[in-house]
Amino acid sequence: MKKLFSIAFTMLSFCLYAQKDSLNLGDKYLEDQLYVGISYNQLFNQPNTVIGSGFSYGLNAGYIKDISLVKSGRLALGVGVGYAFDSFNHGYKITKPNNTVIVDVDPNLVSTNGLKLHSLEFPFEFRWRTSSANKYKFWRIYTGFKISYNLKNTLEYTTNNVLTKYNNLERFNKLQYGLTLAAGYSTFNFSLYYGLTPLLKSATLGTSPINTKVLKLGLIFYIL
Repeated sequence: MKKLFSIAFTMLSFCLYAQKDSLNLGDKYLEDQLYVGISYNQLFNQPNTVIGSGFSYGLNAGYIKDISLVKSGRLALGVGVGYAFDSFNHGYKITKPNNTVIVDVDPNLVSTNGLKLHSLEFPFEFRWRTSSANKYKFWRIYTGFKISYNLKNTLEYTTNNVLTKYNNLERFNKLQYGLTLAAGYSTFNFSLYYGLTPLLKSATLGTSPINTKVLKLGLIFYIL
C-alpha cells in the first residue's frame, strides 16, 4: 500500500511539473485549487457570565475551483467545497428537563466543557495575486465568505466528576456563514474567519439572548 501511494504521488508531482513547465508567460492558468488549514478558535459575543477555558482549535481541507477573471490569472474567483473539524471550550451547562433545552452557567464547570463540530464548508473567494504562469512564489490576498453545514455536533461538560454529553443538539444552528480573509506570500498564509451566525438558535441565558459566534485565526496552505 505504501508503495502504491509513493507511485501515485510521484506521478501527480510529475504531471503538475509538466503542466507548469508547458505554460508560457501570459498563458491563462489556474492556481491554488487545494487547501489545508489549521486555526486557533475563539468564541466571542459571549454573555458576561460565560467563561471558556483551555485551547480551542480547528482543522479544514478541501478543493476550490479557480476561475480566472483576466488572462494573466492575477484576478480570479474561487468556489469550493471542503471538510472542517472544530473544537471549542464553550463555558455552558445544558440540561433537558422534560425534553426542554435549558442553557445555564456553572462556575464549577472547569474540567471538561467541549464542543466538537464536523461540518461541510463551501468557500467563495475573490482572489488577487502577483503570480504568473511560471511564477510559483507570489503574494496573495483572498477575501470572501464561507457557508458551513454542520454534519455532527457534540457538546459535553463535567460537573462534580459527572460527564454530561449531547449529540446533535437541536438548538445548534446547523447552517453557519461568515467572512473570510487569507493573505501571505508563497507557502505560508494567514487566515481569518469572522462568524456572522450565532452558534445557538432561540437560546437565552436567563432573559438575555445568547449570540455566541465564532472567530478563527490560523494558517492556510494552498496547493495547485
